[in-house]
Amino acid sequence: SPQAILAAQRRGEDVETSKKWAAGQNKQHFITKNTAKLDRETEELHHDRVPLEVGKVIQQGRQSKGMTQKDLATKINEKPQVIADYESGRAIPNNQVMGKIERAIGLKLRGKDIGKPLETGPKGK
Repeated sequence: SPQAILAAQRRGEDVETSKKWAAGQNKQHFITKNTAKLDRETEELHHDRVPLEVGKVIQQGRQSKGMTQKDLATKINEKPQVIADYESGRAIPNNQVMGKIERAIGLKLRGKDIGKPLETGPKGK
């Protein structure tokens, strides 16, 4: 208890405390194994980034729908910085985010037909 810790400190005893990382917080996004790799990133060993071609398609699709980066981010439940990173080519591609952006702007961002309209067919279940 906090009182026991204070009492031990007053007596001059050694007290070891450790803080748990993100304890008591509602963390939805967790750190992946790639974080350490990103820290050691060099020019010859680096993570793939979103191609600039894809960033331009996102930007054009967003503008054709009359949306700002903030509007698009709100629509796909991401932060506006995520959209900015994807458009500038700084983001590491995430298939979930790419899929959400594709559906929001109606253009393909993955595969061979980048920039083509998204085919909306019936979902197979």
